[in-house]
Amino acid sequence: MIEEIEPHEAFPYKPPTIEILEKYPHIFNLKEPLPPRFFKVFFDKTLAFILLIISAPILLLLKLTFIIEGWAIPENKGPMFFYYNGVSAGRIIPKYKIRLIKTKYIEPEGAKRHDWLAYSAEWTPDSRTFVGQFVKKFYLDELPQFWSVLKGDMSIVGPRPLSVMHYDRDRAQGNVTRFLLRGGLLGLGHINKGTSEMGNPAYEYEYVDQYLKRSSFGLLCLDLWIIWKGILVIFKGGGH
Repeated sequence: MIEEIEPHEAFPYKPPTIEILEKYPHIFNLKEPLPPRFFKVFFDKTLAFILLIISAPILLLLKLTFIIEGWAIPENKGPMFFYYNGVSAGRIIPKYKIRLIKTKYIEPEGAKRHDWLAYSAEWTPDSRTFVGQFVKKFYLDELPQFWSVLKGDMSIVGPRPLSVMHYDRDRAQGNVTRFLLRGGLLGLGHINKGTSEMGNPAYEYEYVDQYLKRSSFGLLCLDLWIIWKGILVIFKGGGH
């Protein structure tokens, strides 16, 4: 039985184990990001377009609640959207999010550089606005990333794109999955959010291995299963 826990840090990813190195040596021999797969890209862009349209009323409602909360509690006012620099397939991209925290917790110089550290207080629940608490609980802060999927910066399924500093740490630990694949909203490892398995790199290497072995349609079937598991995580409402 997997133990449910709240991570003590934002991205508790671990280095590859000896078992991973022995099981997937072919993955560590890859020198370039993997090419896109037709059905995966087509599905990603189609779903992202549909979900952006569906989520538009939700985003408008959230914007209204942001305005109302900012009017009622001045220290909570501020922009709804922001981004920090993340890495996807070894390339720096803007990772769009909905602001969860009061602006006084945002470090202004770091925010200008779009550093993750400027916004890291979102992992401290006391720093969150009332709307931010609700948004985080149901992962609504991830909605803007459908735009990144539509642009081709991300995928629906893949290893979560890390901030530059966390990506550098991940590579220094010997991991290569986030260099090889576009970052995703969901991944084999990410659907274990809130459990002791969060951060276990074995899941990410298993996905890369399946990416290499499966046909384009077979990979889409795997993505659909991961999406279903991700939906179950979202409806649990843990907000991890």
